[in-house]
Amino acid sequence: MTPTHAAPPGAVPRTRGTGRALLLASARALLLLVAVSAAVFAATELLPGDAAQLRAVPGAQQEEVQRLREELGLDAPAWQRYAAWAGSLATGDLGVSLVNGRPVADALLQRLPATLALVGGALLLAAPAMLALGWWAGSARRGGGAPTALLTGGAALPSAVVASGLAALLSGALGLVPPVSLLPPGRPPTESPELLVLPVLSLALPTALFGASLLSGAVADALRRPHVADSRRRGSPAWRVAAVDVLPFLLAPLTRVLAVSAGGLVAAATVVETLFGYPGLGSLLVASLASRDLPVVQATAVLAAAVVLAGLLVADAVAAVADPRGRTP
Repeated sequence: MTPTHAAPPGAVPRTRGTGRALLLASARALLLLVAVSAAVFAATELLPGDAAQLRAVPGAQQEEVQRLREELGLDAPAWQRYAAWAGSLATGDLGVSLVNGRPVADALLQRLPATLALVGGALLLAAPAMLALGWWAGSARRGGGAPTALLTGGAALPSAVVASGLAALLSGALGLVPPVSLLPPGRPPTESPELLVLPVLSLALPTALFGASLLSGAVADALRRPHVADSRRRGSPAWRVAAVDVLPFLLAPLTRVLAVSAGGLVAAATVVETLFGYPGLGSLLVASLASRDLPVVQATAVLAAAVVLAGLLVADAVAAVADPRGRTP
């Protein structure tokens, strides 16, 4: 007869424990999204002026400004406007622009493909780079933390500095790519890949350095595990040690870093798109801030937060399923 292994008393089956962990992670992500929406709404309330003041003709009387404010629904108390906005958001209704009256969802969908191409290209470049650099820094930790400090210092460079430096080198000095990324009307960004080079690199480089600085600790911890040392003593090749013994322990932290990076890229794209004239969500956010078009600003900010939280939820799922420490023999 095949021997069976009885679970210890009080033990929670792995599938049940995984399901419970994912349920708790989903609830936590939902609560965080609600908190983020409240924080975004509060931050936009602190902006000076409003859409009514900007839309009023120069020299308009206070009565005219107040009439515009009532038409736009800006005269209601802040808590009522937040409740109405959050309720609409929960049903998928992002509201309408205060500037042109168009649905906010239409404005986001029009710019979203351009930003997705930018963020997706940056992640495709940054993911293998951060893993390689994180491995290098984590492997060198026994000799000190200089590699990690170097990565952290590089990641701290402002996006504008990185973008300006790359533009000066690749466009100014070498003449390899255009200095701006103005897409022809109606043409998807993938049809003009040369226009993506500068903005994608400007986002991918600091993202790779930042992610590698975070991953270096996880790499160092994984390399110190007894089974890794045992595998090396048995003469396993370096590629097998990395792929079989170490990589499973890096899946969850790598997914978390990529999730945070994805949301950070949406925010960093604001600077990069403005510098290169790239028509994505970032430039839409800047224009909406200038015109105090708060529904567009709020929807864009919440979208970036939702990307981060969704990615972290995926990371929790990866950790629950793939983490070798949770496997039963």
